[in-house]
Amino acid sequence: MDWKPYAISLAIGLAVGAAYALLNTRSPAPPIIALLGLLGMLLGESATSWAKSRMTLSDAAAHCLHAKDFAAANQRADEPCKGPASGAAQSPSRNQDHA
Repeated sequence: MDWKPYAISLAIGLAVGAAYALLNTRSPAPPIIALLGLLGMLLGESATSWAKSRMTLSDAAAHCLHAKDFAAANQRADEPCKGPASGAAQSPSRNQDHA
């Protein structure tokens, strides 16, 4: 990476900032919180590019889902889904068994 354009930009920015200070004028630069937001955006973009170059989508999904336990994974394929609706449908027959 060539650092010379960054050094030149920083030097010119320092010179312009000094000129504003000598003229007792506020610079039109955004507040520090906006600059920190821009820095965060650049870091997030760089981190995402770095992660994309290191990992495929399937690798990322496998990493995120590693050791997760889902109810559907434990259910056998031939068993019907036993959700709240099917349990409610069985309730009347249970009441009839007790009668």
